[in-house]
Amino acid sequence: MNIDPALVTALTQSVLPLGLAVAARDPRQMPVAADPEEAVNLKGAVPKRLAEFHAGRAAARAAMVSLSLPPRPVPIGADRAPIWPEGLTGSISHTSSACVAAVGPRSTWAGIGVDLEDATPLDPLLVAEVCTKAEQIWLGTQPAAERGVMAKLIFSAKEAAYKAQYPLTGALFGFEVLELTIDRNTSRFSACFQSTQGPFVKGAVLAGSYAHAAGLLVTGVVVRQSAMADLVNG
Repeated sequence: MNIDPALVTALTQSVLPLGLAVAARDPRQMPVAADPEEAVNLKGAVPKRLAEFHAGRAAARAAMVSLSLPPRPVPIGADRAPIWPEGLTGSISHTSSACVAAVGPRSTWAGIGVDLEDATPLDPLLVAEVCTKAEQIWLGTQPAAERGVMAKLIFSAKEAAYKAQYPLTGALFGFEVLELTIDRNTSRFSACFQSTQGPFVKGAVLAGSYAHAAGLLVTGVVVRQSAMADLVNG
């Protein structure tokens, strides 16, 4: 499936607030200006994985340029997360046919989470692993033909929320830690912490948005620095 990077950019921008730069690339093509130093922790990776990785980094550098900043490397850390240049934070995601990066100044954004998924049903064997009991009850209220894709939406939204919180907590946790509430009328969702993780106490909520178009699910979550100040002070 061929997906126009401009469409991926527009869909991603639609799920994120103003002030973030977004760029997309084709993950099936190795960028001309790929920086091998960025992939130092991916030695031995297959060509497909390397192309996806470098496409994501090319998208990240293009987003930096959109912020009127020089393009800088984004190496991969020991925890496999991107190491963003000083003063920036961001998020990278890809499917087999689409790749996107969102970047913003760390002075404004404490965390950014973006996730792309093919809009195909989630493997039924994964539903119980990904979805809480409450989420499974919600899925049961959706039209039968749409439940698989809605389960994939829950997966994607949790991935975006996880990415947004990770720079702040460094916490590794399972799908059960976040419980989703989805409003299909507004294409928005909330992810509620079921246990305390770093500055996020049990019951804290991350808000996000999603888009479902062109065979893709796109989810976005951001944490503003101002919100973090409220958590610390309150």
